[in-house]
Amino acid sequence: MSEQQNPAAGPGAGKFALQRIYVKDLSFESPSAPQCFRDEWKPEIKMDLNTENSQVDEKTVEVTLRITITVTNQEKVAFLVEVQQAGLFLAEGFPPQQLQPLLGSYCPNILFPYARETVSDVVNRGSFPQLLLAPVNFDALFSEAVKRRAEEAQQEASESTTH
Repeated sequence: MSEQQNPAAGPGAGKFALQRIYVKDLSFESPSAPQCFRDEWKPEIKMDLNTENSQVDEKTVEVTLRITITVTNQEKVAFLVEVQQAGLFLAEGFPPQQLQPLLGSYCPNILFPYARETVSDVVNRGSFPQLLLAPVNFDALFSEAVKRRAEEAQQEASESTTH
């Protein structure tokens, strides 16, 4: 993959490049099989989504998108899928205020289609109807997380000054 300059940062400010995408962890369970195949199929789907990142070396960051999907049918868990889709990204020369949106929004947007395909494939192999995850607005999720952290920090600061 080619390195890209960040146009918003100005000339020579930072380098960003995708180096590798991989499945870090994958789990599929069907605790109510084979009975669940005989029941009328009216699934209820719950999805939990999380991202995290860790510094691999001075220039490389691993971003992991964790998706857990629990599908119940007739009040029994039909199947549970857990995927950790990860990527290695070159991120060099960015100040924290520019790096955090890249890692918290841009990278998960790159990883999500791969995780979506992995979920679809494993559900199909479990002999269940196709499950295609709806697109996720990682920009909005990242903005909400930043806002929530700022509010929590403000609340902690006001509580520490009143004690």
